[in-house]
Amino acid sequence: MATIIYTHTDEAPLLATYSFLPIIQAYAAKAGVEVETRDISLAGRILAQFGLADDALAELGALAKTPEANIIKLPNISASIPQLKAAIKELQEKGYDLPDYPENAQSDEEKAVVAKYDKVKGSAVNPVLREGNSDRRAPASVKNYAKAHPHRMGTWSPDSKTNVATMGKDDFFSNEKSVVIPADDTLRIEHVATDGTVTVLKESVPVLAGEVVDGTFMNVAALRRFLTEQIARAKADDVLFSVHLKATMMKVSDPIIFGHAVQAFFPTLFEQYGEQLAAAGISPNDGLGALLSSVANLPDGDAIKAAVEAGLADGPAMAMVDSDKGITNLHVPSDVIIDASMPAMIRTSGHMWGPDGEEADTLAVIPDSSYAGVYQTTIDDCRANGAFDPATMGSVPNVGLMAQAAEEYGSHDKSFEAPAAGTIQVVNAAGDVLIEHDVEPGDIWRACQTKDAPNRDWLKLSVTRARASGAPAIFWLDENRAHDANLIAKVNEYLPEHDTEGLTIEIMAPAAATAYSLERIRRGEDTISVTGNVLRDYNTDLFPILELGTSAKMLSIVPLMNGGGLFETGAGGSAPKHVQQLVKENYLRWDSLGEFFALAASFEHLAGYDDNARAQVLADTLDKATGTFLENDKSPTRRLGGIDNRGSHYYLATYWAQELAKQTDDAELAADFTALADLLVSNEDTIVAELNGVQGHPVDIGGYFQPDDAKAEQVMRPSKTLNEALASLG
Repeated sequence: MATIIYTHTDEAPLLATYSFLPIIQAYAAKAGVEVETRDISLAGRILAQFGLADDALAELGALAKTPEANIIKLPNISASIPQLKAAIKELQEKGYDLPDYPENAQSDEEKAVVAKYDKVKGSAVNPVLREGNSDRRAPASVKNYAKAHPHRMGTWSPDSKTNVATMGKDDFFSNEKSVVIPADDTLRIEHVATDGTVTVLKESVPVLAGEVVDGTFMNVAALRRFLTEQIARAKADDVLFSVHLKATMMKVSDPIIFGHAVQAFFPTLFEQYGEQLAAAGISPNDGLGALLSSVANLPDGDAIKAAVEAGLADGPAMAMVDSDKGITNLHVPSDVIIDASMPAMIRTSGHMWGPDGEEADTLAVIPDSSYAGVYQTTIDDCRANGAFDPATMGSVPNVGLMAQAAEEYGSHDKSFEAPAAGTIQVVNAAGDVLIEHDVEPGDIWRACQTKDAPNRDWLKLSVTRARASGAPAIFWLDENRAHDANLIAKVNEYLPEHDTEGLTIEIMAPAAATAYSLERIRRGEDTISVTGNVLRDYNTDLFPILELGTSAKMLSIVPLMNGGGLFETGAGGSAPKHVQQLVKENYLRWDSLGEFFALAASFEHLAGYDDNARAQVLADTLDKATGTFLENDKSPTRRLGGIDNRGSHYYLATYWAQELAKQTDDAELAADFTALADLLVSNEDTIVAELNGVQGHPVDIGGYFQPDDAKAEQVMRPSKTLNEALASLG
């Protein structure tokens, strides 16, 4: 029997799975397709590291390299340290024998524990599964719906004081060096202190011929000066101060930068109590929230809290994650993720929420200048031309280079804080120094790799999408950046291998590519952005949030390089709030539209790979059902009283059964689903009443990071009539 793997992940997507997966399995079985799950949740990954669960992520990583791979990947937690600690605590309370996360690992045993936990923090899943490059775009049905029913956009003023602040020098962009490896080799990364002492930071880094290897660093003294200047600027300009990083994906470098931002905002606090906080294992990298929750037992706990309040009063007004609860931009490193936070700000008049609960202009601090210009260009465009119009605007689909941990995704195990003054070097097996930087203590250094096979595949995919869509394809590459210069050379070398006659394919630096794309958007025209990995993340949130109001409705296909398929289901940035609402009032507003698109693409891929005609029927009818779903506006409403995620699944199942019943390609399938469609339609009032009748009361799902399956299923499948109808399909 053909198999699709549906990933068991975290938070709202996981809760939605308890409701939607039984529908998928019932329908797929009629096509001879088995839908299995694999647990790649944060909890599951933690348990696997300590031998308490199967290592499903490693299993799927191996599967992704095979032609038979067919994986539907839902959003998962990219854990910050506070999230990781919270998950460990919950699992310990459930009886799992897990060690605490060592704050300051000293012994070999503690260092081994940290190494295990480090394997699951940050963006640990995506680099393993993404053995292919990304094809991400808005399905026609979604784009048409957005034009017919445009989402609300804030009004931009030409007097808006919102801006981006970025370093422009002494940062990762300006310090980058890049080499192309001439032959298979093994590299090592070492620190050479000023007294000649050599410390090996990374012993063995295998590289292949043609691979691009980069090294760069951020000067921390310059970073601290920059942050201090921007805090003063925000106060002088009377705008909110906010820091925008990606402490989840860039799980080593960005939490350190975040910690410097915390220290820069509260200089007096850390001058007076920094040593006491460090001795207690309290790190600014974990955020202000962790600090405040940890100081109660310190001798100067009350004084430290008072120093925090004084710092907040003395500094500029800070952008808030939740002004009602006093949660600031600096509370948790994973609360403000740049690819979600910046588009939301631009969509909302260039505003964020202030401590007073009101919207206000904002200084968005993005320390590294590699991609900051993308957001400044968009802000400048809105200031000059007003907000975009979702009813008429064009689209910016993306082809993203991400296969085999390309670019910054592969930097996690090659990122370090300089232990002392000296140099950090990348040295090949022959002892030749390929990359070298002079560093001071605490400077943040990192290296990354981009193999040649993903580069070739990325370029091929970009030509394929340009040919299929007719839209221009723009490579967002800056000749002034060392890594990009090497990629430009490869694009120029490999592009003649493809038929590009009649296509528009150009290379532009990111800010210029943004301006070009925005000009076309305002004319209702589409432009393909062909980008590296981090820009892929940024663009596939920025443009969809402006066009559609969300990035969760995108079709995200990863054609795996060895022939399989990975089908992603959209972003999960608001998932925590959805879980909180479910637990509080038994209402889940998570929109599973991304799952619908991914599932249809998965069936279509399986039909071709397995020569399964029924899988193609399922794909075609699901596409049509999703169109009806959108036209009838059956996505979850935001508040109690409307249909939630469970109700939207019922309507999708109904429309899908109706499409299967009336299709003429397979009479047996039509007969099977005619009976089910009749049941679902005739019992609509009963089913909706059963689904909506449970709303308004707290529920127990048995855990946040690891819900109890029985409890979660009971909560997410409250309609006895719907459950019996699905069971009748046999």
